[in-house]
Amino acid sequence: MAPNPKIMEAVEGLNYRVTVGDVASQAGLDVNLAQKGLLALASDANAHLQVAETGDIVYDFPRNFRNILRGKFLRLRFQAWWEKVWNVLFYLIRISFGTLLIISIILIFVAITIIIVALNSNRDSNSSSSRSSSRGGGGFFFIPRFWIGDLFWFYDPNPRRSRQRKARKGQSGSEMNFLEAVFSFLFGDGNPNADLEERRWKDIAQVIRNHNGVVVAEQIAPYLDDLGNQFARETEDYMIAVLSKFDGSPEVSPEGELVYRFPELQVTAKQQRRRPVETYLRESPWSFSQADSSQISLSIGLGSLNIIGGGILGVLLQDEQLIAELGGLVAFVDSIYWLLIAYGVAFLTVPLLRYFWIKRRNQKVQQRNAEREERALEFERLEPQLRPKLDYARQFAQETAIGTDDLAYTTEKDVLQQEFEQSDKLDQEWRDRLDSGS
Repeated sequence: MAPNPKIMEAVEGLNYRVTVGDVASQAGLDVNLAQKGLLALASDANAHLQVAETGDIVYDFPRNFRNILRGKFLRLRFQAWWEKVWNVLFYLIRISFGTLLIISIILIFVAITIIIVALNSNRDSNSSSSRSSSRGGGGFFFIPRFWIGDLFWFYDPNPRRSRQRKARKGQSGSEMNFLEAVFSFLFGDGNPNADLEERRWKDIAQVIRNHNGVVVAEQIAPYLDDLGNQFARETEDYMIAVLSKFDGSPEVSPEGELVYRFPELQVTAKQQRRRPVETYLRESPWSFSQADSSQISLSIGLGSLNIIGGGILGVLLQDEQLIAELGGLVAFVDSIYWLLIAYGVAFLTVPLLRYFWIKRRNQKVQQRNAEREERALEFERLEPQLRPKLDYARQFAQETAIGTDDLAYTTEKDVLQQEFEQSDKLDQEWRDRLDSGS
């Protein structure tokens, strides 16, 4: 079984000595999944098992366990190679849309220039001054300075160089180059809440940890969505998913109220500090683009220029006889004319439609955030009424930190050596008891 990347990151984040509860909390994973994945990872990475006298298990990983895994798994090596290749491919995909736009504009205006020069040459073929004027009409071939001077900036995949360039000019803004900004203008920058489920379960696990493994439903509700109808809320059915994920169980108070205990999250490899958690799960609003205003303005300007130039070219292409005489580039542009126009129209239409789509989507995001925030505020308002239930929950609250002095067995040492150490430890405990008794 291939190692779970989230478990590997959790092990590293917890300084390589973990329990199942630590990993489930850190990675926001199902306890059973964390247990299976951690055991498999420990086996593959040559980790040590440490068993406390209470029977709880700690996994102690070597700090170079990733190198150990890479040596064992060809798939991991291939995955690392593919990530590098994909970064290059995705960069080429991102810059292709801006490149196509620039090529489209160049083709359109070069074709316009050739046709106009040809028309002027035919009209003034008997006038030397007109021919001279025709030769001097190279203004149509003028290429804006930034197309040459900033060509490498357009294609520069290094955002740091882009920032340094802007800093020298006293500018600020987006870290992406222009061609990346075109992709961002067209398609945005991805889902800002792609890790929402991971954050949700991390926050829930941390809330449980902060309360020593026992919570009431009202403390968890601000992190969940779709709690169901009023009956489901009153019966706290929405807690079933949380119980299933973190291997919890309900406890019934004498008054018939429920509290929820999570034994696996009560065991840790070292003493845990309470970590602050937001009072409710907050979704980030979708942004139209991370490109700066100048890049967006330039994108709109070039898209408009493509459409305007396409309209002018469409009028000039009506003379089919002239187009046939010119052939070459003009004939090629004529054959793909409608593709150039369609690309220019789509270039401005897609972001416009996406703008309204984002606006509507953000309304739903704000609504969900408001609902979760209201549940958090409701818990604060009802806290005095929930005091008996919270007091009952504290009866089960505990945290077991397994230190190296609490171990009954570890795979790091020989079994006979550990038996002798345990025997000495028991003898010392008896001597201490006799001394205290006398």
